Amino acid sequence: MGRHSLPDQYGAGGSDPRPRARRRTVAVATVLVLAVAGGTAGAVKSGLLSFGSSCQDNPVRLKLTASPDIAPALTDAAEQARRSDITSDGRCLAVTVTARDSYKVADAIAAGKKPDAQLWVPDSQLWIDRITADNGPIDVTPVGAVASTPIGVAMMPAAAKSLGWPKKTYSWVDLVGAALQDKSLRLGAADPARSATGLLALTQLSTAAAGIKGGDTQAAAMMKTLSQRTSDSDSQVVDTLPRDTSGTELGNPKRNQALVLSEQAAYAYNSAAGGGSLDMFYPKDGSPRLDYPFATVDELTTDESRAALRFVNYLRQPAQLRLLQKYGFRTSDEEAPEAVVAEAGGSSPQPYTEPTPQPASAAALQETLGTWTITVQSARLTTVVDASSSMAQPVPGTGQSRMDVTKGSLLRALATFTPEDEIGLWEFSTKLDGARDYRVLVPTERLGDQKGDGTQRDRLSAAFNALEPVPHGATGLYDTTLAAYRAATSSYAMGKFNALVVLTDGVNQDPGSISRSALITQLQKLTDPARPVPLIMIAVGPDADRQEAEQIAEATGGSGQSVSNPSQIQSVMLKAIVAAGSRGDD
Repeated sequence: MGRHSLPDQYGAGGSDPRPRARRRTVAVATVLVLAVAGGTAGAVKSGLLSFGSSCQDNPVRLKLTASPDIAPALTDAAEQARRSDITSDGRCLAVTVTARDSYKVADAIAAGKKPDAQLWVPDSQLWIDRITADNGPIDVTPVGAVASTPIGVAMMPAAAKSLGWPKKTYSWVDLVGAALQDKSLRLGAADPARSATGLLALTQLSTAAAGIKGGDTQAAAMMKTLSQRTSDSDSQVVDTLPRDTSGTELGNPKRNQALVLSEQAAYAYNSAAGGGSLDMFYPKDGSPRLDYPFATVDELTTDESRAALRFVNYLRQPAQLRLLQKYGFRTSDEEAPEAVVAEAGGSSPQPYTEPTPQPASAAALQETLGTWTITVQSARLTTVVDASSSMAQPVPGTGQSRMDVTKGSLLRALATFTPEDEIGLWEFSTKLDGARDYRVLVPTERLGDQKGDGTQRDRLSAAFNALEPVPHGATGLYDTTLAAYRAATSSYAMGKFNALVVLTDGVNQDPGSISRSALITQLQKLTDPARPVPLIMIAVGPDADRQEAEQIAEATGGSGQSVSNPSQIQSVMLKAIVAAGSRGDD
C-alpha cells in the first residue's frame, strides 16, 4: 500500500521525527517525574493544575453501515482505533458500526431515504453504481476499497471429491452444469436480486455461456433450476448446508451440498466449524470479486469528512490489513493469502491466484438481473412492434434498417425466456386489419407448447424474422396501445410477471384515433393493483418521444424508456422488467 497523508502532525500511532534522547537523559527524566508525581496528583485533584481534556472527551462521532460479512472486522478495527486514541485534527475517532444487508441500504437510498449513517461499506461497488446511475437525491461517494474476496463454488467434501476436487478444474458453465445435472449435489445460491455474490456469479455464468452455441438457452435453463434452491440472503444460504455429517442430514433433500459462495464466507463457515467442512472450487475462467467500497453518504461536515478519510487510511495500515485477513478477506489484488485460501477450503491446483476478470459492465449486470427476474417468476409478455414505414430508415454505422436491428434484438431477448414463459407478438401501423391499426401475429401463449411441427418459440422466431415495415404506413400508436392493454389485462395470468411491451420509433400519426389524454384516462381505469400489468413503452430513435412514452406508461405503473439504437432494446427491456418487478414487491 502507498503512503497516505494524515490530518494530525505525525499521524496517530506514528513516531516523532525528532532524534531519540540518550538513555541517561531518559533515566534522569524518569526520576524527576517520580519525584514530583505525588505533588502533581494533589495539585490536579485540587484544580490548581490542568493538562487539558482528553481527545476522548470530544470525539468525532461517525456512524458506519456495513455489509454483515465485513461488519465484525470493521467493528474490531473501530474499537482498536478508539483504544489507541487515533485522532483527526486532535479529536478521537468514535466510529459505530452497524450491520445491514447491502441491498436494503441501496433500496432505501434509491427511494430517497437517507440511512442513519454517514459512511457505508457495501459488499460490492455494483450497489453504489445502481444508485448513482439513477441520479437520486442522496449523494453516495466512494473514496476507496477496504478489502476483497473472490467468488466460487463451495462444496461438502464428498460432493467436491465426486467432481475430482482439487485436481480437476472447471469453467463456470461446466461447474454449474455438472452440479445441476447431479441431483444429489443440490446447488444453492443467494437471490441475485438481493445478493452481489449471486448476481456477479450469475453474470459470469451468463457471459461465459454467451460464447457457446445455444448458450443463452442453456444459461436460462440453469437459472431456472438454480432458482428453485435460492435463499433471500448470503447468510441464509449458508444455513441450507447440512447441520452435521450424519446420513440423515447429508441425505436431506432440503439441504444443499454445494453453494455459490465467496471465499470469505467459506472461510467464516470453516472457521466456525472448527477444522473446516467445505472445499472450494475457483472456476478457471475467472472468479468475480466482492470489493467492499468505502463510501460517504450525503453531505458530511468538514470534521466528519476529515475523520472519515482518517479512518479509511487507518484501515490501510499493516496492522489493520492483518486484521482483515484474520477475518478471511484479501487486502491485495496481487496476492492470495495462503492461510485464508486454506481455511476457505481452497487447494492447489485450483486457480485461486489467477487475476480477477474485468468487472462486469452495468449493462451485463442489468441484463442478467432482468433474465433472472423473468426466469424465477415466469413471464407473460405481449410485444407490440411498430411496423410503420419509418422503421425502414437506416441505423447509422450498421448497414441495417431500424426494423432489422429491432428484430435481432428481439430474437436475442427471446432466447432468455424459458418454456414456461408466455410470449406473444403484435405489429402496428395504420389500418393494418381493416380499420384497425394493429394485427395479432402470434397470440400470447406458453413457449414450450407444441404448435404444428414446432413450438410456440419456433413460431415466434419465424414471426420476428418476418417483420417488415409497411410501405407508406403511419404510426397508429394510441389505439394500438389501448387495444393491446385491454387484451393483456383481460388475459392476466396469476403467478406470473405480466407486462405489455410497446416499441415505437415515432409519435401517433392517426388523426382519427383516441387522444393522448383519453388514452391515459382509459389506461388508468384498466389498471388493477391486485393484478398489475405494467406497460413498458420503448421510444426507439430520434423521432420518438421519450417524455410521451413515460407519461403513457406511468399511467399503468410501468415505465417509458428510450434508445438511440434498436440494438439496445433487449437490455432496456430487461431493465424495465426488473424495475417493474421491484415495484411489484413493495
